[in-house]
Amino acid sequence: MPHPCSPYLISDRRCLPPGVTLAAAVEQALAGGVRAVQLREKDLGAAALLHIGQQLRAITRRYNARLLINDRVDIALALDADGVHLGEQSMDAACARRLLGADKLIVVSTHNLAGAQRAQQQGADFITFSPIYATASKAAYGAPQGLDKLRRVCASVELPVFALGGITTSRVGSVYAAGASGIAVISAILARPDICQAARDLSDFP
Repeated sequence: MPHPCSPYLISDRRCLPPGVTLAAAVEQALAGGVRAVQLREKDLGAAALLHIGQQLRAITRRYNARLLINDRVDIALALDADGVHLGEQSMDAACARRLLGADKLIVVSTHNLAGAQRAQQQGADFITFSPIYATASKAAYGAPQGLDKLRRVCASVELPVFALGGITTSRVGSVYAAGASGIAVISAILARPDICQAARDLSDFP
């Protein structure tokens, strides 16, 4: 069975169809079956993140879904979010745990087996592993990892692994078959003209 946080939607308001706000897009995605949302708008300052985060916190609560904040532990605390998503340049998971407490989720971005093992040692709840397939949003992390590396990571750590990067409806079955516990997506939902249906399509697996 998929992890309770899958599908996991990562926000990027630049992907949205014209005239659609991030709050409206997230609500449509949740209506379609998304179970967790990461607020990841790296260009915004604290005040703007808090404003958007307050909207998303209210929406995710209505749908009984999780809200995580990218990197910013302070924003997560201010919003009473469900946790944080940490990148390679963020504080480590153990430090975030001390600040947030035992009941919050700590998610860590990983791009190799060593990073996945380190996240597990530091007490992460689950990780994203990327990029599985070629995708513009993850081009900075190099060539796609592919299913073989995903399979190796899933077999080498005990914590849940979410496949990220180029995930589409035609690929979901393959990443689950490789051992992934969940999927994380951006444009596969947010860039689609029917966000709710896109979320529903990705929620119908495995």
